[in-house]
Order: sequence, then C-alpha cells, then structure tokens
Amino acid sequence: METRRLHLLLELSRLGSMRAVAETHNLTTSTVSQQLAALTAEIGTQLIEPQGRRVRLTPAGQRLADHAVTILAALEAAWLDLDPDAEPVGTLRVGGFATAIRTALLPVVRELGRTHPTVDVVMSEFEPLEAFALLERDDLDLALTYDYNLAPASPSPLLDAIPLWSTPWGLGIPDNATVSHVELGSYAETPWIVNSRNTADERAVRTLASLAGFTPRITHQIDSLDLVELLILDGHGVGLLPAERKTRPGVRIMPLTDPPVILTAYAVTRRGRSSWPPLRLVLDRLMKYR
Repeated sequence: METRRLHLLLELSRLGSMRAVAETHNLTTSTVSQQLAALTAEIGTQLIEPQGRRVRLTPAGQRLADHAVTILAALEAAWLDLDPDAEPVGTLRVGGFATAIRTALLPVVRELGRTHPTVDVVMSEFEPLEAFALLERDDLDLALTYDYNLAPASPSPLLDAIPLWSTPWGLGIPDNATVSHVELGSYAETPWIVNSRNTADERAVRTLASLAGFTPRITHQIDSLDLVELLILDGHGVGLLPAERKTRPGVRIMPLTDPPVILTAYAVTRRGRSSWPPLRLVLDRLMKYR
C-alpha cells in the first residue's frame, strides 16, 4: 500500500474536499483524485462516494482513514528511531499558554542551555485550540495546553496528550463581600468575567452556572488574570481564578466544591513524534517538573 495515498485519504477525512487537500499539498485536484482512485484499486473496496458536487468517505474509507493515523505515526516513529542514541540536535517549536511557559517550560529551557546547547527551543504563546491546529499542520512540535473538568478538550486523533499537572480553581469575588461559602445561585444577576481567547473558560462558567440553575451574564472578556482581578476589585463582576493564586488586596478566591473546577495542563504532540530526540528530551524534563 502506498503510504502517500494513505496520507491523502487521511487529509480528505480531515479537510472534507479534494480541492482543500490539493491546495494544502500543492497538487492538482486531478492528481489527488487519481491517487485516491489508485488506493481504492489497491484495497479493492470503495473508499469515497459522491455527495452533491463533492465527495465523502464511505464507511470503509473512514475506517481506513482511522487506521492511517496509526500506520503513518508508526512509520514516522520508525524513521525517527533509526538512531535513538544520537545527540539531540535541532530546533524545537513549542506553543502554549503563558502560565505553562513561565512555570514549566522556562526552567527546562534554562537547564538545556547548560546541558544541551545544540537544542534550540522557540516559544510562542497560543491558546489550546490554536495550538491543536498548529500541531495538526505540523507548524509546532509541542503544545502546552489545558482544559477544565467541566469543559474537557477533544484533540484530534492525530495528537497525543500527556497530563502534566492539575490545579483547582475558585470564584474570584470582592473581598468586602460578606459570604463564608459560595452559593452560585446568588450570582445569577452578577456580571461574569471570562478569558477573551479561551473558549474553555467560558464553557466552564456556563456549565457551572447551568448546574446552579441559571445562565451567566458574561459581560467582560479579559485575556489576563491580573486584569480579571482588577475588574473584580472595581466591582465589575466575578470570575474564575486559580485557587492557589496570591491575589492583590481586595480580591478573595472562594473554593468551588459542588462541583469542583479543576484545570489540567497537558503536553501535546503529533502521534508518533515523541521519540524525536529533542522532543523526547524536553518531554522527559517536563514530566520531572510535574
């Protein structure tokens, strides 16, 4: 079986049209069609079928595309593993959220500067959905992402996620509020503050409010926990904050227990890539910092 054709089938399942596959790989639509026709002949089973002016995968085609994820990852891993004892050399592209870069990745990069100067780590800040897309396009080698237990992420089958750490979050409120425990229903009419770029934060807030019997009035979208604190301090609303965060005077974080809100951080890679020496080096050290 020609693995290039398997890759095109997998891309068709992901992108949804032969034209999109052709544009992504700088091919003509005719070439993509011919390659998939040849794959169909190799398999002896219909893999695609017309759907209006486009095509879609048959059930057999979708099953083969699912197998292709594992097949292509195993093949790539085999190439990367040809010289497992080689000294790690190269540029590692890492994207992630600011907290993970600051608290987990930077200590690793400092260590590698002393022990493995031939490994260059390039860092960029991205939210989880952005990082997933970049990994799938092979524009990143490693993503540091997160989700909440109330808003779990669903990365592509092309990706592998390793949990790194978990931390509880609470409800940030003005410290002058006379409450000893959280009754979420009492905040049904209060403005809520959520992260402006991260959809998981809004989903977690909406799920939390739904369980308390109301729809939150989200009025502020702020891409900074410091600014979230300032808005809370000035009486503009309430919002989720890490329970262990040291807040500025005037802001209090109330525990959430029924249900709890837990953020989990992950190291995410393309399936089959983790044995590449520079990536393996960083992954092993990130696991030590858990």
